[in-house]
Amino acid sequence: MGQIEVDTDRQLVDKVLSGNKNAFDMLVLRHEHKVYSLVSRFVSDSAEAEDICQEAFIKAYRALSSFRGDSAFYTWLYRIAINTAKNHVLSRKRRPLAASDVQLEDAEISEGDNALKDIANPESDLVTQKLKKAIFDAIDELPDDLRTAFTLREFSGLSYEDITEVMGCPVGTVRSRIFRAREMIDGKIRVLL
Repeated sequence: MGQIEVDTDRQLVDKVLSGNKNAFDMLVLRHEHKVYSLVSRFVSDSAEAEDICQEAFIKAYRALSSFRGDSAFYTWLYRIAINTAKNHVLSRKRRPLAASDVQLEDAEISEGDNALKDIANPESDLVTQKLKKAIFDAIDELPDDLRTAFTLREFSGLSYEDITEVMGCPVGTVRSRIFRAREMIDGKIRVLL
């Protein structure tokens, strides 16, 4: 059997820049789930998150000629998505996100939070819901730079080096921001534990 050749992101970018618009569709398909997951950490409404993702991909398409390839394509794309999400949140800052807007029962703390899901009784379900609400409230209250670093690490699973690329700051700053975010979240949920 012949081996199927899969283009790298850089090869797809080069194809788009050479006029192959279908190659950008491949980039979208490859990254849309992760970009949506990232954006949904900034806005809780799924329709808003989809709109922001679409806007981020449009911005990326229009700016594709500025992608130099110094970093991975996805870190460049994540930076665009984060900035688009932040701009959206800032533009509607007059209406702060209410805790009731977040669908906590649909949210997952991480891919590995099965221990919280396995407990099946009403009392523990209530405790779990209170804990999730406290965690997401604590994340929402973080300053932007801490929330971004924490979200990229804990929810998107990026390495410190990739977060450095996305945020445009030194790795030590990234580590410090994640550490401070964890401390602040821990301080807010400690009373529940």
